[in-house]
Amino acid sequence: MREDRVAFAEFCGSDELILTPEEAEDRLNAYYRHRREVAAVQRPGPARGKRRPAPNLPLFTLPPELADSDTVGVIYDQVDGLNFYADYGMLRDLFANPALTGRKRHQDVLRSYLREESITPLPIRRLAAAYPETADAVFRSFLRQPGFTWSEHGDALLRRRKPWYYENEPRPGVSVIGDRLSELLRVRSP
Repeated sequence: MREDRVAFAEFCGSDELILTPEEAEDRLNAYYRHRREVAAVQRPGPARGKRRPAPNLPLFTLPPELADSDTVGVIYDQVDGLNFYADYGMLRDLFANPALTGRKRHQDVLRSYLREESITPLPIRRLAAAYPETADAVFRSFLRQPGFTWSEHGDALLRRRKPWYYENEPRPGVSVIGDRLSELLRVRSP
């Protein structure tokens, strides 16, 4: 996963992207095509002059809940792996401009990021780190706690809202398969 994350960041220019759903699908499909091409070049192939057939792999498509959002955040984290977040652009805008906490849509997005069990603490931690000068103002307004500071209370907030995340040690989001299993998978593919 570590190698794939580095390759992703090199290909995309960052390990964090904010794209429209269509752009996200296109970028991920381009990335996976690139990775297959790199892997094919590195693998010993048939005799010189013969082309290896390209694997017939399905295209990456976003699930409907992401495909219907205005933006999709794509974050390939070194611990949490590759993740996708609906309306991540709106959440980033909120951290960039804390005055947006007065808008219901922005409040709803932050509320869902804090409540949803399908969303890890990663996007909130990333945005608080990217916008340290405004994170306090966002949470003070949103939580209606004038004394809130991210540095003092942020971790406790995330642990309280997402206890399931902290109960287990993080595991890689990508599994490496050995040569034998890979060979068996190729034999079974149509």
